[in-house]
Amino acid sequence: MNQVRAKKHLGQHFLTDENIAKKIANTLTLKGYSDVLEIGPGMGVLTKYLLQKPVRVHVIEVDTESVRYLNAEFKVQNPEFNIIEGDFLKYDVRKAFEGKQFAIIGNFPYNISSQIVFKMLEMRSFIPEFAGMFQKEVAVRICQKEGSKTYGILSVLTQAFYDAEYLFEVSEKVFNPPPKVKSGVLRLKRKENHHLDCNEKLFFQVVKTAFQQRRKTLRNSLKTFNLSDNLKEDAIFGQRPEQLSVKKFIMLTQKIENDTV
Repeated sequence: MNQVRAKKHLGQHFLTDENIAKKIANTLTLKGYSDVLEIGPGMGVLTKYLLQKPVRVHVIEVDTESVRYLNAEFKVQNPEFNIIEGDFLKYDVRKAFEGKQFAIIGNFPYNISSQIVFKMLEMRSFIPEFAGMFQKEVAVRICQKEGSKTYGILSVLTQAFYDAEYLFEVSEKVFNPPPKVKSGVLRLKRKENHHLDCNEKLFFQVVKTAFQQRRKTLRNSLKTFNLSDNLKEDAIFGQRPEQLSVKKFIMLTQKIENDTV
């Protein structure tokens, strides 16, 4: 079958380096699950290495041309290979796994990569492992620790539930067409205890609200929570959000949850 044409509106940049594809596939530990979902497989450069592993491989692809290509190239030889035609951000992929645990992997489209992480976090109880390639600055941000200017919402929310590890950089020269930025590969492994000691919905609200005005102290950025005067005197509210570790954000949420105005 002919090559698939990369489509700009889908943010497609096809990886052409087989060694890097194999290296990305090998980031999975294959522990705690027997199914893997690849997002946006394109022409299957990563897929072929996933199919060599002792797991059932599922892919979700929005591009109909890529779906036809994947069916022709892989489905006949691998009848268990499951191709879902659809948009990951709009599709409830849990249906394909019937309540089982599954890992997520991919060379993620840069224009929706943060949204992919946020959706993954919504399904965190089903996803023990997540790995793949992002625009480098996004991958670094996800793994960043407190005290950095790039530490933010994505860093805190991800690291609250997963151990995040930045693995390696990928040159823009190994893609067709080449992107204008470097890429980075990371791996997230869900924490053994991935339930927070606070109201998790409130935790998400606190983190997002705090970083929306990241230059302000928490006393000012969290005004919408109608904090009591007594609580506002707590030293933690004199800090800025990038100064707080995940553990301190959990403590902050507990304080707000227990606050009586």
